[in-house]
Amino acid sequence: MKLIVIGGVAGGASAAARARRLDESAEIILFERGKYISFANCGLPYHVGKVIQNRDSLMVMTPEKFLNRTNINVRVEQEVTAINRDRKTVSVRNLTDGSEYEESYDKVIISTGSSPVTPPVSGVDDKDIFRLWTIPDMDKIVEKISTGAKRALVVGAGFIGLEIAENLRMRDLEVTVVELMPQVLPTLDQEMSVPLRYELEKHGVNVILGQKVTAFSRDTTSGQLAAALDNGAELFADFVIMSVGVRPNSELAKAAGLELNARGGIVVDEKLRTSDENIYAVGDVIQVKDPILGGDTMIPLAGPANRQGRIAAENACGRDSSYKGTLGTSVVKVGDMTAASTGWTERRLKQAEHEYQKVYLHPSSNASYYPGCGPLNIKMLFDKSGNILGAQVVGNKGVDKRIDVFSTAIQGGQNVYDLEELELAYAPPYGSAKDPVNFAGMVAANILREDTTPVYCDAIPENAMLLDIREPAETELGVIEDAKIIPIGKLRERLNELPKDRLIVTYCKVGLRGYLAERILKQHGFNAANLIGGVATWKLFHPERPDVNPGTGQTCCAYSDKPVTSVLPDDIKPVKDIDVSPMQCPGPVVRLKQELEDMENGQVLKLKANASFQTDLESWTAATGNTVLSIVPDGATIQALIRKGTGSSPIQVVGGAAAANNGATIVLFSNDLDKAMAAFILASGLATTGAKVTMFFTFWGLSVLRKENPPTVSKDILSRMFGWMLPNGARKLALSKMNMLGIGTEMMKHVMNKKNVASLPELIVNAKKLGIKFVACDMAMDVMGLTQPELIDEIDEIAGVARFAALTREGGNTIFI
Repeated sequence: MKLIVIGGVAGGASAAARARRLDESAEIILFERGKYISFANCGLPYHVGKVIQNRDSLMVMTPEKFLNRTNINVRVEQEVTAINRDRKTVSVRNLTDGSEYEESYDKVIISTGSSPVTPPVSGVDDKDIFRLWTIPDMDKIVEKISTGAKRALVVGAGFIGLEIAENLRMRDLEVTVVELMPQVLPTLDQEMSVPLRYELEKHGVNVILGQKVTAFSRDTTSGQLAAALDNGAELFADFVIMSVGVRPNSELAKAAGLELNARGGIVVDEKLRTSDENIYAVGDVIQVKDPILGGDTMIPLAGPANRQGRIAAENACGRDSSYKGTLGTSVVKVGDMTAASTGWTERRLKQAEHEYQKVYLHPSSNASYYPGCGPLNIKMLFDKSGNILGAQVVGNKGVDKRIDVFSTAIQGGQNVYDLEELELAYAPPYGSAKDPVNFAGMVAANILREDTTPVYCDAIPENAMLLDIREPAETELGVIEDAKIIPIGKLRERLNELPKDRLIVTYCKVGLRGYLAERILKQHGFNAANLIGGVATWKLFHPERPDVNPGTGQTCCAYSDKPVTSVLPDDIKPVKDIDVSPMQCPGPVVRLKQELEDMENGQVLKLKANASFQTDLESWTAATGNTVLSIVPDGATIQALIRKGTGSSPIQVVGGAAAANNGATIVLFSNDLDKAMAAFILASGLATTGAKVTMFFTFWGLSVLRKENPPTVSKDILSRMFGWMLPNGARKLALSKMNMLGIGTEMMKHVMNKKNVASLPELIVNAKKLGIKFVACDMAMDVMGLTQPELIDEIDEIAGVARFAALTREGGNTIFI
């Protein structure tokens, strides 16, 4: 047999080597139009960043070594220009001397790969606009840096874009990444990519999302490249790296009359055979099967290309092997984080209109008591039968291990119930007795068994009550807007504060305690659900960091307030040194608060914690009036210095726009008509400015909230007497002065009507339309003998003095009437 392999690198070199192992007598010729038949193209960014110091380390196999090992005739810098199917030959051009010739074949394996897309943008052919796809591409970028380049622009935030941005920063260049989509790494769903953007910014990369480069030009003064964005801004750089996608190199197959799909991919069967039975194709150039939902797709990854090369060679040599399809399992390093995915994303499932369910969870990478653990952000998609559709994992440690388990489970036909039962290796440095993959299966199975009702951060029911069941120290880190706070340890004794006619959505930091609270409430007759993933997932959907203004030249360092340093200052002497890295949520923040309470203002505490605690640390200290002096990253942990301060501690709104002082609490203590109207007029005026306003009704002020025709409620005699004395609702209130047995009140109402002044009932309706929150004091209700059925339906909450204290801290301004 005579086998021609067109193209080297992953697919072609693997095919040629496998064919030789199967058939020692075969004549095998490998044509490669470049100089290198097999190089580590995935390692190119890391040589630019000097992580891989030796350029020769990227040369997986030289032509000479390949010949010696396999006795395969390797012809580099020789391009196959045509496949002549009628006479079973290929036409070849020698790129070194320009000569041409034909070579016969029995079988052909096409491995021509793909090439970077060049968008139709003016000026894109500038000499300083590069791609990073081959060894020569890498050499040009390294040479440009060596000439003194200081500023780089990366267009595209996919795998290569992120990797080269990180490695250019390692060379101390100023780096900006521009991405057309509203996220980095489009192989993830948008919310799962949020930590990666933060990580890039932490390392000094300026990230601009949702913007398109419309033209390149040269600045007449500096000679730098100028990139125009579609919002009118301009970015300047010494060079540009384009990384906006790839296209299949299928021109040769098209000219030969082989069947292609709409995207230009070569159509192959499960044997990787093209429409010509003597020609096979592998790698980025082919269309593959989707093993999850069926159908066809194209996934340019090195791992599948290697396996395809092996299978195509086996079939070309007379064996019977099948390729089962490509899941798209991938992993990428971004700073100190890792992101990985397999299977379908939610975005693609929506586009395909395929039904799905999802879970979010944030378990620790290994035993929480073992130093160096960190959270994993996990999203898993599945259908109502429990079949796994896809998974995404982002974190600092253990990401690759978990995505490989998800991928293996999908390929093995396992479902979420099987994930519950997987036996995975466990030791404290590597995992937990219940691995994060087990947890994913358990949460999904709980949903399918209807043990829990999931609510998602991007689809909270409109009339639901959010119930924060975290500890007080945790709520100082921030609460979701309008949430009621009851720590889970107090939940059973405060059930009377919760409504049974509304859906109650419980939440904690990551979802576990929220689930426990949900189970408690359901078994006490409440309509309850759990916010899947808790506050950790909420923050993925509601990023707190502001976008940089494109075109200003700012990097994240210009607007980030993170006090990250390389070493702790030695002129500061901490009075305490604590290590909370082995502790699990909410342990770190609770321990920090306890230690600071025993210190004097101005004293400094030294803290060691997991790297994932940095965001919480900064939020908590800002909310409590303390100060982070410095933070030193140390792998999976951080070391920080915190100075105890004397500032106030307003409750922050997680992921919201409300500031600590942008609001007010108005306490209505009176049932006088004029005072009640003044309260509502003031509240409405504040609300129209965008302020968050809460009205707290206590004692006589509760009369405003009474129904005009309240239902009959069983009461003792004293409670009934109070009911007789209190006015029934807003229409029955009287003036505080000059009431004159009701004549003054009616005169006032007549004048108000003539002057087009809204009545008190109208003011109440308008207040609700403006989003003003009504809270009834439960202690005053008890004293006055009032019950909830007697009050109007517009009440948002019945609460006590603790809630009032929180409201005053939350709003910043308090008015008593």
